[in-house]
Order: sequence, then structure tokens, then C-alpha cells
Amino acid sequence: MIPELVELIRGRRIVVLAGAGCSTESGIPDYRGPMGRLRTRKPMQYGEFVRSDVARTRYWARSAVGWRRVAGAIPNAGHSALARLEADGAVRGVITQNVDGLHQAAGSRTVVELHGSLSQVRCLECDARVDREAFQARLVDLNPGWLDEAVGPSGTSKSAPDGDAEVPAEVIEGFRVPACEACGGVMKPDVVFFGENVPRGTVDEAWRLFDEGEVLLVVGSSLTVFSGRRFVYRAVERGVSIGVLNLGPTRADEVAAVKVEGRLGELLPQIAEELAQRPT
Repeated sequence: MIPELVELIRGRRIVVLAGAGCSTESGIPDYRGPMGRLRTRKPMQYGEFVRSDVARTRYWARSAVGWRRVAGAIPNAGHSALARLEADGAVRGVITQNVDGLHQAAGSRTVVELHGSLSQVRCLECDARVDREAFQARLVDLNPGWLDEAVGPSGTSKSAPDGDAEVPAEVIEGFRVPACEACGGVMKPDVVFFGENVPRGTVDEAWRLFDEGEVLLVVGSSLTVFSGRRFVYRAVERGVSIGVLNLGPTRADEVAAVKVEGRLGELLPQIAEELAQRPT
């Protein structure tokens, strides 16, 4: 099916809609893919985070452990291929549902982070923003020795999506979370939690990029979440061609002109190489 997809997108302006499947090959788990964790654990809900001190403590304790996996992740061959496609002029940009920053790390320049970025933390009261690494240092300083206890003697813990990690409940008890240094408010990662709306400005930016495309290429997303699926609906309304690259079913399979099943780290480099060659 690769030749059919190459034929669909060759010589046309491509906008990429990327999901968690782009990052699984970099060691970052997803919620809904073949190895997804949604069936075994529920993601943090925005309302729960805002209302509950216990929920916030649980989130930040797990995040203190899981952040190391995100911070240490490196782009895979799929990320690099998307950056190459942009550099070659085929891809206009990436609308990503991921929060790990790996598209930018690979060299993609036009990236709309639909769900925000784990690299920043902001105050829910005064909107002050700080770098996640700096906040991590505050978490560690406020809980001396805790991180070593949480990961156990093996020095490892089971990673979960969105920079989370599995941490025993008894270890979380007593964990302390820093308040905003500017106003004493509640600090939240600058990402869109489940049940939270994508900021209007981000949505507008994504639509502007969408409007530049002649083909919507969905990569690594099941499109279960509406915030991403809306772009497929608009593509269908406007007659914009849709291509899908994913390991597993998606909500766009029935409307896609071409669907290719497989690992993105293998498929995207092949596509980039094919598009770089002149058609015979």
C-alpha cells in the first residue's frame, strides 16, 4: 500500500496529524494502541486535578518519576522522516496530539502542539510559567530521598502515558508538591488533561495550518479523541484527501483514500525516500 499512499501525496501539500503512535517507538507508552494502557488505568481528569489535593499529589508524585523517561527520550526514525519531509517541502507542518516535544527535537519546524507540552508548568491562579526541569528540581528538593524510594532497588519503574509512572500508593503518601513561587497557587503541567478544552488560540493555529494542506496525513493516531478527529471531519467536508498510517484501526479508516498498517519508524522513512525520488 506504500505506492498508493505515495501516489496520493506526491506533489501535493501535506499537513500531518500526529498521535501517540509516533512516540511509542521512542519508549513513550500510549493509551489506545495495541500496547495501550487505557484499559488498565484511567488518565488524570482535569476536574479531579483542580478539585482534589489528593489527586494533585498523586499526579505529581507519579510525574516526578515518569518525567525522567520523557526528558531522556530521543526522536525515532518516524519523527526524523517527518522532519525530512518538511525540509523537502512536502509537509507544511505537523498538528500533534503529543506532549513530548519529539517532533521539534527531530527538526520539525512548524508544529502545533494541540495538547500542550510537558516541558512547561503553569500556575492555575496567575498563569506564571516555569520550565519543567526547574519544577522537577523543586519536587526533588522538597522530597529528599523520595525518588530513590519510589523507583526501588532496581532503579526502574513502569512507565505510563503522558510522563506518568506506576508508583505504589503507600509511597505517594506524604509526598509534597511545591506551590507557585509567584502567588502560592496550584501548579499544573501545561498540557490539556482529559475533560479540559484545547485553548482557543491553539485550535485557531491548528486550523490555519490545516487550511494550507491538500492532503491530511494521519500518523499514529486512533482518532478516538475529538480534538484530533475534528480535522478528519473537516477534511471530509471539504473534499481534502485523507491518508492514514497507523498500527491498528482508526476512526478515519472508512473515509481514508489510503490506509497503511505498520510501524511508523519503518513506513515514514520509506515514504520520505520515495518522495525524494523523481517519479519515473
